Amino acid sequence: MKKILILGGSSEIGIQFLKKIISTNNFEIHLQYSKKFPIKKFGKKIKLIKIDLNNINSKNLKKNFHSNYDIIINLVGYMSHQTFLNFDIKELQKTIKINTIIPLMIIRNCLKNMIKKNYGRIVNTSNTGLKFGGGTNTFCYSYSKYMNEFIPGYIRKLCPKNILYNTLRIGLTDTKIHKRIKNKSLKQRIKLVPMKKIATTDDIANYIFYLVVHNNFITNETIKITGGE
Repeated sequence: MKKILILGGSSEIGIQFLKKIISTNNFEIHLQYSKKFPIKKFGKKIKLIKIDLNNINSKNLKKNFHSNYDIIINLVGYMSHQTFLNFDIKELQKTIKINTIIPLMIIRNCLKNMIKKNYGRIVNTSNTGLKFGGGTNTFCYSYSKYMNEFIPGYIRKLCPKNILYNTLRIGLTDTKIHKRIKNKSLKQRIKLVPMKKIATTDDIANYIFYLVVHNNFITNETIKITGGE
């Protein structure tokens, strides 16, 4: 049975994906979260890792995350509300560490075993906001997501070993963060999407599911799920 690690699994997209992957009964699921998670609904079916990735360092990384995962999905989305003009170094470093550096280190630690098994599926996530230079108050978040689209050359060369790495650039989605936007502003934002509609969390979860369960040929790509943006 393949082992799957979902980072940031308590997100709305993470929960939607979790429902799909649990229904297959084909995976040993490990899920990292930092705040709230519906343990009563899913707790007995998965191994939960409750930890703030900001507290992870080179010394305790292996203690909290082993190196034997076959599939890794990075849905971490720490967001601080700072603009380009007022961001500070500590907050930018913290955002990049949580959203990008620690997930990348976990991926790196698993590559040796993936090579031995001749199998690995890695899905990273980015955000369509980076195309526009980030939102008004999400500079640090968008900058970290831009970094997630960088695929190290070493990993690119592992595709003959059946290790497939892709990044999903996620567009406007019906998550709580977007529902907080004033109705008029949200309607104006949706008009900028060529398809003139917002994605559902199920839409995004379906693409993640495909990449980790059915994909055998797509790799080293940034796949845009943005409605044409």
